[in-house]
Amino acid sequence: MAMDPRALWTMSYGMYLVTARAGGRANGQIANAVFQVTAEPPRVAIAINKENFTHNLIRDGGWFAFSVLAESVPMEFIGLFGFKSGRDVDKLAQATVREGLHVPLVVDHAVAVTEARVLLAMDAGSHTVFVGEAASAEVLSSAAPLTYAGYHVRKGKVPKNAPTYRGDAEPQVQATVTAPAATWTCGVCGYTYDPALGDPASGGAPGTRFEDLSDDWVCPVCGAPKDAFLPD
Repeated sequence: MAMDPRALWTMSYGMYLVTARAGGRANGQIANAVFQVTAEPPRVAIAINKENFTHNLIRDGGWFAFSVLAESVPMEFIGLFGFKSGRDVDKLAQATVREGLHVPLVVDHAVAVTEARVLLAMDAGSHTVFVGEAASAEVLSSAAPLTYAGYHVRKGKVPKNAPTYRGDAEPQVQATVTAPAATWTCGVCGYTYDPALGDPASGGAPGTRFEDLSDDWVCPVCGAPKDAFLPD
């Protein structure tokens, strides 16, 4: 039987914010490969790319936590934790964080939070699969959780370090347009530029058309260049 990668694209996933701490440093990242493996004792597993800062914190600290993200989570929030590196940005300083047993828990836009102690780390090539035993868990909201499919409906893109990255099969952005558009959406993280709001932090005063932003303007969420945006 031939290998058709599209078969794997039909699999269902959730959207989570994984946090960890080690050596005085803490970080969080978006992940979709999080799942429960046993009920008693309650054990969960996550797959984290070896190049990610969070990977080293889990490996060295021996604990991880994850927040189940609500369906209503802003794309800017996903952009902060999904498209920026904790080596360069203190992402947790821009979120509401509560201390867990061993690692910080992000409660913004969270349906529930779980903290786990690492029992096993399995080499899976580009990723490590960490299996942990849940030490604490709490439901924070009755909101519906965001699914991976729902994230794509909202024009969300997949970072190259994600286990479900599709490479050349990822939707490609086209920069050419024939007429001005009211709003423009980032083809990388899904952030929408609204001229009515502008981007004052980067010199785009309210009322500034996207076409009038400087050529070196970048997405305030993920840092993608101007030509990565599509008209809505």
